[in-house]
Amino acid sequence: MTFEIIFVLLALVGMVIALILDKMRPGMVLFSVVVLFLCAGILTPKEMLEGFSNKGMITVAMLFLVSEGIRQSGALGQLIKKLLPQGKTTVFKAQLRMLPIISFISAFLNNTPVVVIFAPIIKRWAESVKLPATKFLIPLSYVTILGGICTLIGTSTNLVVHGMILEAGYEGFTMFELGKVGIFVAVVGILYLFLFSSKLLPDVRKDAVKLDDEPEEHSDLHRVEAVLGARFPGINKKLKDFNFKRHYGAEVKEIKRNGQSYTQDLENEYFREGDTLVVMADDSFVQTWGESSVFVMLANGKDTEPVASRGKRWFALILLLLMITGATVGELPAVKEAFPNIKLDMFFFVSVTTIIMAWTKIFPARKYTKYISWDILITIACAFAISKAMVNSGVADAVAKYIIGLTEHYGPTVLLAVMFIITNLFTELITNNAAAALAFPLALSISSQLGVSPTPFFCGDLHGCIGKFFNTHRLSDQSDSTGYR
Repeated sequence: MTFEIIFVLLALVGMVIALILDKMRPGMVLFSVVVLFLCAGILTPKEMLEGFSNKGMITVAMLFLVSEGIRQSGALGQLIKKLLPQGKTTVFKAQLRMLPIISFISAFLNNTPVVVIFAPIIKRWAESVKLPATKFLIPLSYVTILGGICTLIGTSTNLVVHGMILEAGYEGFTMFELGKVGIFVAVVGILYLFLFSSKLLPDVRKDAVKLDDEPEEHSDLHRVEAVLGARFPGINKKLKDFNFKRHYGAEVKEIKRNGQSYTQDLENEYFREGDTLVVMADDSFVQTWGESSVFVMLANGKDTEPVASRGKRWFALILLLLMITGATVGELPAVKEAFPNIKLDMFFFVSVTTIIMAWTKIFPARKYTKYISWDILITIACAFAISKAMVNSGVADAVAKYIIGLTEHYGPTVLLAVMFIITNLFTELITNNAAAALAFPLALSISSQLGVSPTPFFCGDLHGCIGKFFNTHRLSDQSDSTGYR
């Protein structure tokens, strides 16, 4: 085992530990590791920066804006309100109406706005029809994951793996190629939710935080969730050392961080970038700070989802449909022959859709930087560099050879299952895109050493990274109080 292999392995172990401990944002953790590889001569400056110009990464950035345009149009909020049955109903009937449609939507939009918009609406609806919201919020999270594995643009991880495949010199996925496996998995998953979620999920938690039970004299206050941005002045300060109420006129009731909820001894808790604060505030708080860079996102406890004009709402949906159709048709051989000088791929149509949405003011173009998750983009760009470092150092080949040695008597199918399990365990501990960075070079090296098609291993890597079911997607961080542990 060479020095480079040992060095890279130790750096990767340190990266995983740092991501688990969550001392800083994932993008900075991965960037630190990439700089370390640069200093060690494992990566050249060109290899280090290639991820920042990768089409997959830039496509993800523009899809953030497309998703924001759909959110700003109010189409999603209007749709879910029509799907939710009014009057007396059952959990099964309500799930039957909403879950398949939500899964379909999440196949074409970033999961985060889908959950952020739908979760509070579903919670309020459940309370109005006297059904436990806990029966709907985890299924909501799961169907967005299941929908995301059906198309190329379903999640950012799909595009990351697609970009790595192209970088490796192979032909990437087509728009619906992932659906060959993904649709089957999604159908089975949704059927499982129909049959068992009502039995397995709790009705209500006795120790759940009740923030709505405020004294009557504070009836003008309501629950607001604020995600702290990098410009929040209290970052890395304790609550007792930073008077939030004096600065913003709102009282902090709860802090949510990495799926954990903190309600006790809040005065000694630190503010961290990316934390979700649950505060009691009046309307002026959202009006004053809703468009600032101090808070990345504000989720109001009242019915304040953005609703654009009917014409703009339909125009946004038509643009989305044309984007999907164009990216699908553009892959046909006849279309490629008709337009030999233009590559009509997903990147092309997402770029055009983003620009049209900006100029037609479907989302406010002056604030476009606010709608992009820069940490995710840095994580993705660094993932390409880390994957390259694993190849350059020989780590990918060495680990692949070791895994093959353990399973050589069982054939490629068992090896594929082992790869899936390893990747899935990684993605539960660290971010999806970081897990993809670790798993992709292994998948490529294993398939190469076995002399088999790499496509099943690419799919195994991708599905293993996406299938993050132990931690509910975005519910703990960006939605109303769910009543889950």
